[in-house]
Amino acid sequence: MQTIIFILPEILLSLSIMTLLMIGVFLKKKAFRLINLLTVITLLFAAALVLNQSTETGKIFGESYIIDSLSIFMKVLTLLFSSFVLITSKDYVKTIKIDKIEYPIIILAATLGMILMISSYDLIVFYLGLELQSLSLYILAAFKTDNEKSTEAGLKYFVLSALASGLLLYGCSLIYGFTGSTNFEIISNNLNETNTGAVFGIVFIIVGLAFKISVVPFHMWTPDVYEGSPTSVTSFFALIPKIAAITVFIRFMYVPFINVIDHWQIIIIFLSIASMILGAFAAIGQNNIKRLMAYSSIGHMGYALAGLATGTNSGIQSTIIYLTIYLIMNLGAFACILTLKRENIYYENISDLSGLSKNHPLLSLCFLTILFSLAGIPPLAGFFAKFYIFMAVIESQMYTLAIIGLVTTVVSAFYYLRVIKIIYFDKPKKPFDTNYEWGLKISLVASSLLILVYFIYPSILIEAISSIAIY
Repeated sequence: MQTIIFILPEILLSLSIMTLLMIGVFLKKKAFRLINLLTVITLLFAAALVLNQSTETGKIFGESYIIDSLSIFMKVLTLLFSSFVLITSKDYVKTIKIDKIEYPIIILAATLGMILMISSYDLIVFYLGLELQSLSLYILAAFKTDNEKSTEAGLKYFVLSALASGLLLYGCSLIYGFTGSTNFEIISNNLNETNTGAVFGIVFIIVGLAFKISVVPFHMWTPDVYEGSPTSVTSFFALIPKIAAITVFIRFMYVPFINVIDHWQIIIIFLSIASMILGAFAAIGQNNIKRLMAYSSIGHMGYALAGLATGTNSGIQSTIIYLTIYLIMNLGAFACILTLKRENIYYENISDLSGLSKNHPLLSLCFLTILFSLAGIPPLAGFFAKFYIFMAVIESQMYTLAIIGLVTTVVSAFYYLRVIKIIYFDKPKKPFDTNYEWGLKISLVASSLLILVYFIYPSILIEAISSIAIY
């Protein structure tokens, strides 16, 4: 009975996928609005079930599945932001004619895969979750089948993601071969620095995970997929998979591989530095706002990895705080992008934002707040996110990493300020439509307010995360 209580959210999502699919088949084309609404309700209800587990922790299914403070927090984030993506994009998917019943169901399936990854305490469980997520994301990237860019994005993501999954699987098989187990704790006990084969396995696993969170040099798919996919799908790509992948990074590095930290720490530092530098410089010349957000996400994942590279609990906590604030900022940013509609056509070029403040002052203010926060300008939430990361890095005496992080923050501020300059000082264009969906308004206002008022009471988030300790 205890086991069933632990996996109630997963059972709910699995049953919902099958039930919603049947409802959709019977009701056919008229069912999208209903299926979308039921999917959102399912995700929110699952989040409530996860929160209900907050007093109970433990391992089930032969210690292959774990429920702890880390998994509970990350699952709640995943479920909440998945529901927000569906809420914000309801009008968009209808306008570009991808309002098919499969759309919310595939998002639900991807979310289920991510939840399995978050709680995995065994290589096999982790890989099952990963494949469920990946298969769903392949379909989502190419969902707009009559669009050449979307099809190309889906194909590119499929080929490169399949390669990354293959490397991950090879890494997992090496770990199993040299340690004799797929369970994280047993691997940790059997793993030591002289076990060269297992160390190679760790490298392959890091490469696969680095692809999933799109960090340098495994970022090559990100700009094209972000630009080519429908904007609603891009917002999903930018937010939700990052949560699962970062959780798995924490789980892998700090449980089975903590004994060989000297081998993987330098790799994480390299990935972090390279991502921060590329994210800062490559975004400068971009004209498409979704491509700019792609390079921005690469840079932000570099900062998140800087916290993980420390090898300390404070580093883990700073990464989770950073990720949470990053999700709020990106949700707001994509909500802003989804408002750029005129006569049923969505605009994605940065030049289309020209003089936005003259016609849409409130939208421009929200955009300004979000962009300043992404740049790390005090006293906005984005500043505190980076501050926590740098504090953890400096505490671990990684001064070079901290200096590079500070320099790239200054450089990245340039392209955010460029967008703000276009919004406020360039010649205005024809106004965009203002009949926004209520979900879009809520997401936009909520994310902007959270970014603005975070400095008043930051301890809420810090207290929620302070209980998370891996070792």
